[in-house]
Amino acid sequence: MKKQNRFKQITVDANEAAASVAFRLSEVIAIYPITPSTPMAELSDEWASKGQRNLWDDIPTVCQMQSEGGVAGALHGALMSGSLTTTFTASQGLLLMMPNMYKIAGELTPFCMHVTARSLATHALSIFGDHSDVMACRQTGFAFLVSNSVQEAHDMAAIAHIATLRSRIPFLHFFDGFRTSHEINHLELLDDATLKSLVPEKSLQRFRNNALTPDHPSVRGTAQNPDVFFQAREAANIFYDAVPEIVRETMVDFAKATGRNYDLCEYVGAPDATKVIIIMGSGAETVEQTSQWLNTREGGKTGVLKIRLFRPFPIEDMLKSLPSSVEKIAVLDRTKEPGAIGEPLYQDVVTAIYEGQKAGFNPEVIGGRYGLGSKEFTPAMVKAVFDHLSEAQPKRHFTVGINDDVTQLSLSYDPDFDIEPNNVFRAVFFGLGSDGTVGANKNSIKIIGAKTDNFAQAYFVYDSKKSGAMTVSHLRFGPDPIRAPYLISSAQFVGCHQFSFLHKYDVLDTAATGAVCLLNSNIPADRLWDQLPLPVQTTIIEKEIKLYTIDAYEVARISGMGGRINTIMQTCFFAISGVLDADEAIAHIKGAIEKTYANKGLEVVRKNFAAVDASLAQLESVTIPQAITSDSMVGQEIPDEATDFIKTVTRLMLENKGDLLPVSAFPVDGVWPTGTSKYEKRNVGQIIPSWDPAVCIQCNKCVLVCPHAAIRGKFYPEEAIQEAPDSFQSVKFRSSEFPGNRFTIQVAPEDCTGCSLCVQVCPAKNKADPKRKAINMTAQPPIREQEVANYVYFLDLPNPKRTELGIDVKGTQFREPLFEYSGAC
Repeated sequence: MKKQNRFKQITVDANEAAASVAFRLSEVIAIYPITPSTPMAELSDEWASKGQRNLWDDIPTVCQMQSEGGVAGALHGALMSGSLTTTFTASQGLLLMMPNMYKIAGELTPFCMHVTARSLATHALSIFGDHSDVMACRQTGFAFLVSNSVQEAHDMAAIAHIATLRSRIPFLHFFDGFRTSHEINHLELLDDATLKSLVPEKSLQRFRNNALTPDHPSVRGTAQNPDVFFQAREAANIFYDAVPEIVRETMVDFAKATGRNYDLCEYVGAPDATKVIIIMGSGAETVEQTSQWLNTREGGKTGVLKIRLFRPFPIEDMLKSLPSSVEKIAVLDRTKEPGAIGEPLYQDVVTAIYEGQKAGFNPEVIGGRYGLGSKEFTPAMVKAVFDHLSEAQPKRHFTVGINDDVTQLSLSYDPDFDIEPNNVFRAVFFGLGSDGTVGANKNSIKIIGAKTDNFAQAYFVYDSKKSGAMTVSHLRFGPDPIRAPYLISSAQFVGCHQFSFLHKYDVLDTAATGAVCLLNSNIPADRLWDQLPLPVQTTIIEKEIKLYTIDAYEVARISGMGGRINTIMQTCFFAISGVLDADEAIAHIKGAIEKTYANKGLEVVRKNFAAVDASLAQLESVTIPQAITSDSMVGQEIPDEATDFIKTVTRLMLENKGDLLPVSAFPVDGVWPTGTSKYEKRNVGQIIPSWDPAVCIQCNKCVLVCPHAAIRGKFYPEEAIQEAPDSFQSVKFRSSEFPGNRFTIQVAPEDCTGCSLCVQVCPAKNKADPKRKAINMTAQPPIREQEVANYVYFLDLPNPKRTELGIDVKGTQFREPLFEYSGAC
C-alpha cells in the first residue's frame, strides 16, 4: 500500500495528533501537567510561546494553574465568557475536575476536553493506562468519544470539537494512556482550511451569544427547591437525544472533507459471524487484526464491534451494526468496578440488547476485563476470548492476560500465538531512563517514516521510576499501515544499551532466529564472548544471532557527550540494519540532532555530530564460536536469608518477569513489605564515587546529600576490622566523644546512580591536586567486585546507638538510613 498524498504525511504520537487539533480550535487552554497527558499541554504552551495561531488567526491563551481543580475553574470561567476552551488531563487530575464537569454539562455549554485514559490510585498508584478514570465520569453529563489509534486521536479530536458546538453537550474525548498517547505512527494531518470548513459558524455564534455579558445579563448557578429541581433536570433530555445523530452527521461531513469514514459503532469481520467481541480503545485494533487473521487462516466466523460514541450510548446503531447471525458476544472492559454486576460497557451492551428488542436476536453475552494498568493485550489473548466463546458454558465474567488462581476468572492463552506479517521489520532497544535511548529512537522512527516509503510505528515502555530505570523501545516499519498496539515478541534487531542488563534480564528473549544484536560494552570484541552469561551464549548460538559491539560510553566521553549515548547507538543501528544508505542515514541523523538540540546551543549540536562521526569507526563485529565458555547465569541474586516474598515476588519483578506472577502472590490490600529496594541492585552507575581518606575531613556532607543512601559513613571500634578485605579503607576517627574508633566512607557500587552530587558538595580539596577532592568519580566496572565485597563487610560493622548521636549534619548521618536505594528519579 502506497502512502496517500492528499494531506501532509507526518509521524507523531497521539498526544501531538490530538493537541494539533485542540490548539487550532481553541482560544483558551488551561493546563496542569499530569502523566501521560503532559505532552499535549507542553506542546500547546510551546506553540503559543512561538506565536503559532489558531484557525481565527489568534494566539490561544495558555495558562498553567496550580492544580487540576484550578484548571477546571479557569476553563469554566473562560467558557462562560464565550471563549472556545480546552484542557488535557488524566486519572486523579480528571477526578478533580468533576464538580465543574457537572456544572458545564448542566449548563449545556459546548466544550471539549482530551483525556489520556489512565488508572486511578486504589490499592496502589499506577501511572499507566486503562479506562478507570473516564468511567468514573460517565454520570457527569459529558458525551464520550473514544479513539483507537494515533490517526483517530487526530480525527476524533476534530469531530468532538465540532459536535460539541452543534449539540451544546460537552465532550470528553479519550484514548488509551501510553498505549495510544505515546505511540508514534503514521498520520495524515488535517490542514487549517479543511479543519475550518468543518466549523459550524451558526453554532459557534450561538455559543458566543450565550456568553455572560453586561450587555444582556443573566443569572446562572441558582439554587432550586424540591418543587422545580427534578423538572429542570429533565429539561435537557432532548439535547442528549440529539447527540448520536449530530455526531453521525459530523462524521459524514468529516468523511466528505477527508475521505476517512467513521461511525458511532463500527463492525469489522465476517458478515455471518457467530462470535463477536465488543470493545473500545486501542484494544479494538488488536481484536480487529486477530479476527481478520482467524477468519482468513482458520475459516473463523468472528468479528469486532468498535464503540466510538460511548455516551450517550447509541443503542440503535449498536444493534444495526451487529450481524443477525451472532450467537455469542464477549464485551471487554479496560476497567474494574468492584461490586458491580459487570463493568460499564458490558452493562450498557446487555441493556441495549434488552431495550432494543431486535426480533430473533438474543445472543449470549459475557463480560471480561483486560489491560488494567497498561497490562499487555495481545492477539493471543484475543484468540483466547474467541476460543472461550466456543465453549458450551463460557464464564459469565472473566479476565484475560493474568493468572487468577484465587477466583479462577482468568482465561489461559498461548503466548507464542503470533499474527505479525513477515514484511514488517521489528526492532527492540533496551536502554536506561535519561541515557537518551528513547529520544534517539523517536528520531529514528520519524526519519524512517519521513524518508522512506515505509509506514512506521514506535512504542516505548517506561518504568514508573523514570530516570535510571530500564526503558524498552519497540520499533516497527513496513510497506503497509501498522496497526499493532502491543509489544514486539519477535525482533529482527535487538539493541542493548547497558551491558549490565545481560546479567539481569532475558534481553534476547525477543530476538528472532537470525536476528542482529547491538551491544554497548567496554569489553573489546575479541574478549566479549567469554564475558557473556551462559544463557546469552546459548541463545546466540541456537538462534544464530549476529553480534556487534561498541564502547558507546567511551565514544561519548571523547566526544564530550557525558553519559548520553543515544546518537552513537542510533548511528550504529542504521549502519547495521541497512534501512537507509549509511551516508543518507547519517545526514538525516544530523538533521534530527540539529532540530532536537538547536535550542541548547551550537556546542551541544557539535558534540552530537562528533559522536556520530566517531561511532562507525568504533563499531565491531563479534566472532561467535560454537562453544559455551561461560558459567554465569542471568537473573537476580537473592541471598538465602531473604524472605519468601522477596524470593518469589520481588525476584521476578526485578527480572522483568512480573507478568508471570499469579493473583495469589500479592497482598489483598496493597500493603507491601518494607526493605525490598535493597535487593534491586540496578547497577546503572558507569562512574561512582571513590573515597580518599587522606583528604577527607569527616564532615559527612556526602552522606547527607545522596538521595539514594548509596554512600554511607560509619565509625566503629578498631578491632572490628581485623578481618576486613585488603581493599577496605579506613582512617582514625576524629572525635573527642568517641575516642579510639576508626572511620569509613563506603559506596554501594550497585546502588549508586553516578549522579556525582557527593563530589559537588564535598568541601575537602587535595592540596597537591586542587582538582581532586576527598570524593572523586571513578569508572565503576573495574572496581565493582571489590567494592561490593567492601560494602557487604561495611554493613556488618556495628552501628553506633542512635540515641548517642548528635543532631547536627555529621551526627545524623551516622544513623542507619530507614529509607534507602530509592529507585525513583
